[in-house]
Amino acid sequence: MLQVGIVGLPNVGKSTLFNALLKRQQALAANYPFATIEPNIGIVDVPDKRIEQLYETVLEEYNLDKNATETSLTESHSKNLPKKIPAVVKFVDIAGLAPGAHKGEGLGNKFLSHIRETNIILHLVRGFENEDVVRAGSIDPKNDIKLINTELILKDIETVQRMIESRGKRVETTAEVLALKEILDRLNSETPLFKAKLSEKALEIANNNSLLTIKPQIIVLNIDENKIKENQNVGDLYISAKLESDLSSLSEEDQKEYLKQLGINESGLNRVINKCYDLLGYRSFFTAGPKEVHAWQFSAGMTAQNCAGVIHTDFEKNFIAAEIVDWENYVKNESWKNCKDKGLIRLEGRDYIMQDGDTVIFRVNTR
Repeated sequence: MLQVGIVGLPNVGKSTLFNALLKRQQALAANYPFATIEPNIGIVDVPDKRIEQLYETVLEEYNLDKNATETSLTESHSKNLPKKIPAVVKFVDIAGLAPGAHKGEGLGNKFLSHIRETNIILHLVRGFENEDVVRAGSIDPKNDIKLINTELILKDIETVQRMIESRGKRVETTAEVLALKEILDRLNSETPLFKAKLSEKALEIANNNSLLTIKPQIIVLNIDENKIKENQNVGDLYISAKLESDLSSLSEEDQKEYLKQLGINESGLNRVINKCYDLLGYRSFFTAGPKEVHAWQFSAGMTAQNCAGVIHTDFEKNFIAAEIVDWENYVKNESWKNCKDKGLIRLEGRDYIMQDGDTVIFRVNTR
């Protein structure tokens, strides 16, 4: 599962954003530094209109009652309705980092350890004005970005230096030592590793040891809700955590109407989730039938046999072939049978590279 760590200085809106992501108040959003000590963790659906359309198609295909009440994912389903299971992202709300975090300031070592467990870092930066909320950083978001990145770089320098020192006590390959020194050189030049050009060996070491700055990073500027339509020149995305928190309390229809009134096509949360999903090259394939319509995560470049293992390890081991149709063709032709009758379903082998949106039935050896 894709895991995203939300980091930043204290009081930049991390917990407010996290609460909005979960559409309910799970984190303590308080106006003082280090209100969050233990990380809050939440599972969030990946916004994907395709699964909604596939679900409607399955209901039609199997003559299922659209008006029956759909059950949650944790309950046995009633009235023969299929479950609808989207792809998900795990968000970890990590407590605010302070200057000196790499040395343990502000419980920094504990917080930095939580970052190691994530796949990607969402760096939230304060861009809003509010005299009632204590400002931990400067008034310049770019300085705050540099401060956090410096803490992450310094922690990686400390880690790599220990690794180099330990190699002096035992025999190691010259290639490994050279790769470690290459990593240290990049870090000493104040370059986060995810932006650095590294050799294959250095990249392998950085990933295998979960160095903090090797993780891809998204800079998200948290702005005032009344500036949501203004152009911003800081970071990769901008969002109003306050606005998203207000939206999260509304029904889906009311959210759409509110966004329409604001002249916005998509919520900031959807943009954040999709950006995180895409940055690591994550894709979705689908299985669709009378029991469930399911979006499954996979990484770009995975084969059909690899993707069978996403569902169950036995599927990968006993893989025979995959019947595949593009999701749009499935929806357009209203049933699997119609797709088969029109020759739209392809039979692919173990080495087929799965594509985003493939809808599939895996053939496996059950003996």
